[in-house]
Amino acid sequence: MAVEALLPLLASGETVSGVELAARAGLTRAAIWKQIETLRALGLPVASGSAGYKVPWPLQLLEAGRIRAALSADHVAALGGLEVHWQLDSTSSELQRRIAAAADLGMVFAETQSAGRGRRGRTWLSPPGLNIYLSCLKRFDAGFAALSGLSLAIGVMVLRALEQLGIAGAGLKWPNDVLATEGKLAGVLVELSGEYQGPCAAVIGVGLNVRLTPQLREQAGQPVCDLATLAGGTPPDRNRVAAALVGALIDGLRAFERDGFEAFAADYARYDLLRGQPLTVSGGQGEFEGIGDGVDSRGALLVRLPDGERRKVDSADVSVRRA
Repeated sequence: MAVEALLPLLASGETVSGVELAARAGLTRAAIWKQIETLRALGLPVASGSAGYKVPWPLQLLEAGRIRAALSADHVAALGGLEVHWQLDSTSSELQRRIAAAADLGMVFAETQSAGRGRRGRTWLSPPGLNIYLSCLKRFDAGFAALSGLSLAIGVMVLRALEQLGIAGAGLKWPNDVLATEGKLAGVLVELSGEYQGPCAAVIGVGLNVRLTPQLREQAGQPVCDLATLAGGTPPDRNRVAAALVGALIDGLRAFERDGFEAFAADYARYDLLRGQPLTVSGGQGEFEGIGDGVDSRGALLVRLPDGERRKVDSADVSVRRA
């Protein structure tokens, strides 16, 4: 039995004895123990005791059918495909490998990733059964220049999905980090390919923390937050979260294709966590300080310097932090 088949046997959150797991799986207790160790190595906190094995909360495993069932008829018609995998190196890498044949607005989920990618080459921790790891392919007839502000717009789409789920308390840190009071809630990675003048394609990766363990918080290397915290301890069902993200991406990407960042500027201003804040900006051109002054019509960060000059920051390769 593959390790992914063991997870549903633990998903109730109740203690299950090793004898029962072995009988239901058709394995020896020693084999069950090895599978439990594999789940632990992937980041799932499986407790063990004399009575058996237990995960600390009920788990909602992702199911393509349940995600589709939660979508509107219009969203289902627009989908270029919806896949749920047990494990991938990364959902974005999977779409990149198939980009020539993949359909527009195709969505790929994974329960766990062995090499999840964040912005600027960072690793995205991806334990099974806890969070959302999603990538979407969007094709554009226009070229790269017409996609200015796309990563900011994706951040707005994520927050629109959370609002639909009744989750409040999050905002955006330029260019595309979704933050809450305790720290980073979600990240966005946009990778472009194709012709500079068009057509081109964007592979859009979204990682959203639904429930974090203490170990994951420690491994993250930065303050982090999850939907469980924002929802008072019990996050929405993961399939509902997945469907809300899919619907928001479909609506948002069609609006971006039609109207560009302009369709998201008002919402971005509403979610902007850097506006009016003292900032330190550092990158290849050195370091400077100023006050966040929103973003321009193409999504570049605006910073008001002490002398009143307004400087534009339009490279995602810089570091922006609150002073």
